[in-house]
Amino acid sequence: MSGITANDTATRAELVIDGRRLSYLDFGGTGRPLVALHGHLSEGVTFAHLARALSPEWRLIAPDQRGQGESDRATDYSREGYLADLQALLDHLELDRVVLLGHSLGAINAYQFAAHRPERVSALVNAEGPAALGLDGANPLGFLLNLPYQASTRDALVAGLGPAAPYFSDRLRENADGTWRLPFHPQEMYQSEEQVHGDHWDDWTATACPALLAHGTKGVIPPEQVRAMVERRAGTVSAELDADHLIYTTAPDAFAAAVRAFLTRI
Repeated sequence: MSGITANDTATRAELVIDGRRLSYLDFGGTGRPLVALHGHLSEGVTFAHLARALSPEWRLIAPDQRGQGESDRATDYSREGYLADLQALLDHLELDRVVLLGHSLGAINAYQFAAHRPERVSALVNAEGPAALGLDGANPLGFLLNLPYQASTRDALVAGLGPAAPYFSDRLRENADGTWRLPFHPQEMYQSEEQVHGDHWDDWTATACPALLAHGTKGVIPPEQVRAMVERRAGTVSAELDADHLIYTTAPDAFAAAVRAFLTRI
């Protein structure tokens, strides 16, 4: 994620939900609204390239989901909590109906929100969000349990991160007292991953609005599940890209082209 910055038109703003700050980037413009939800260990600014690629037809809004980026930590990372945050954001922005795009955790949040509030969602873009995951009990974020959250200096935090440092060192935050921290709490993100695991087929198939399932050749959704996700949900098309799970940052141009082509048809 090194070098990813918001463009000059992006505005950072926030809303307060039960005393907790939820920060978001609005990339602006007069185009149709598209809300983009990042995955674990990420933040809204990672959609800057996509925002530029879709402008001016689309106005991209990207929140930092609870506990990540510039948003405050939460007391829980339940499915209900994430969906409540999304509804609060749409209400705050007075957006009655939007396209929802999400990656990984964000993709699951997007299609679960659509299942619960179909009248608020006109289309879905699911980037690497399985309909069922973690059924074997394995948590891919187990490595987080060995990472420090903060340290007295930036150098000390980078050293404590060890092999994980290259992935997060360009996104570290300085606290008001001069200490440094990660843009997420490792143990909280591990718990969030635990709570997103499950069989979500009923939510994935609950709606029939147009949907794009974008998946990588080296992604996390097994090929047989990709086929089933397209076959079992009306209105769904797929796009396979030569990419890993971090599909929109490792193949940004191809991902943007696939999303733009899909949005042109809806």
